[in-house]
Amino acid sequence: MDKRDYYEVLGVAKAASAEEIKKAYRKKAIEFHPDKNPGNKEAEEKFKEAAEAYDVLSDQQKRERYDRFGHAGVGGAASGGYGGGGMTMDDIFSHFGDIFEGHFGFSGGGFSGGFEGGSRGGRYVNRGSDLRVKVKLNLKEIAFGVEKKIKVKKYVSCTHCHGSGAEGDSGFKTCNTCNGSGVVSRMANTMLGRIQTQAACPTCGGEGKTITQKCSVCQGEGIVSGEDTIAIHIPAGVGEGMQLSMNGKGNAARRGGVNGDLLILIEEEAHPELLRDENDLIYNLLLSFPQAALGATVEVPTVDGKAKMKIEPGTQPGKVLRLRNKGLPAVNHYGTGDLLVNVSVYIPETLTASEKETLTGWDNSPSFQPTPKIKERMFDKFKRFFD
Repeated sequence: MDKRDYYEVLGVAKAASAEEIKKAYRKKAIEFHPDKNPGNKEAEEKFKEAAEAYDVLSDQQKRERYDRFGHAGVGGAASGGYGGGGMTMDDIFSHFGDIFEGHFGFSGGGFSGGFEGGSRGGRYVNRGSDLRVKVKLNLKEIAFGVEKKIKVKKYVSCTHCHGSGAEGDSGFKTCNTCNGSGVVSRMANTMLGRIQTQAACPTCGGEGKTITQKCSVCQGEGIVSGEDTIAIHIPAGVGEGMQLSMNGKGNAARRGGVNGDLLILIEEEAHPELLRDENDLIYNLLLSFPQAALGATVEVPTVDGKAKMKIEPGTQPGKVLRLRNKGLPAVNHYGTGDLLVNVSVYIPETLTASEKETLTGWDNSPSFQPTPKIKERMFDKFKRFFD
C-alpha cells in the first residue's frame, strides 16, 4: 500500500510554517493517542502515521528532501528507516514525548531509547546512535541502481558478555527503586482527568536491574569498538544530497538495546561529457561546418554507451535535439528523463589559401546568406536569453 502524502496526513498546506506543522501534529497525536483509544488498531496506525509525517516535516533538511524526492528521499527507497518499516511506538514516545506534555503527562525523559514492545508499561530499552556515511556514485550507477559494500567503524555488541555489560550471569541485581519493572509511576492531571503515567526508572535507567560486577572487556557498557561490512542497495534515480537510511545498521546500543540506523548521504560524481538537469541529461554536440550544412549521422554518449543520431542538412547552431527516455529514471518511479543534445558548430580558426579562395567564392551566393526569417528566429532566441 502506497504511503499517503505527509502534508495530507497532518492536514496542512505545503507552505505551512514549522509552528503550524507542530500544532497540526499535536492535534492528530492527541486525537489518536493510545490512552484515548485503548485497543483501537486503526487509531494506533493513524497515530504512527502522524508521527512519521511529523518526523520528516519538522526537520528542515528532511522536509527539503521530501519536497524534492517524495518518500524515497527520506528513506522510503531504502530498506529500513521510518520510511521502510514505519515508526514504532518506542520511536514516537522517545523522540516526541514532549508533544504530549500537559495532555497525557508523558515525556521522553531525554533518554536515547524507548519502551519495550511498543507499550509505555514495558521495560525501557537503550537505543544506539545513528551512523552517517557518504557514498559516491557515477552516472551509470545512478541510472540503473547499484549495491555497494562498505566497511564502517562502529560500536558492536561485546562478545564476552553478549552485550549485557555484566561479568557472568551473577553480575546483576534487581533494581531497588523499581523492583525490576524498569519504570516508575505517577499520577498526572490531564484534559481527560487524572491519568497514571510511567517513566523510566532514574536509578537503573529503565533496565530493571543494576550491574554488581562489570564485564572485564567492555567495563559494563555492553559495547566495544568494532567494524562491520554492510551491503547497501541504492535505487535508481537518486541524486546529490539525497539521504537514505537502513534500520538497525548503526551503532549497537548499551547493554542489549536497539541498534541505531545507518544514514547514507549520496554524492554524485561528475560525468566527463554529460550534465544532469534533474532527470534529463544534456550533451553539447560540436559539429563541423560540412556536417551541419550537409547533414550527417553522429554518435552521442549515453549513460551506458553510445547512441546514433541523424543530423538533418542545414541544422543551425543552438538547436536542441531530443533522445527520449535516454535520461535518468525518477527515484519515485514516475517516468524517465531525456537526453537533450545541444548543437554547436565549429568555425575553423585557420584556413589554407585554397580554402579561403573557395569560401570567398561562396560569399555572395544566396545559399550562404541568412534569410529574413532566419534572422528573425535568431533575434527571438537572443531576446529570450535576456528575459
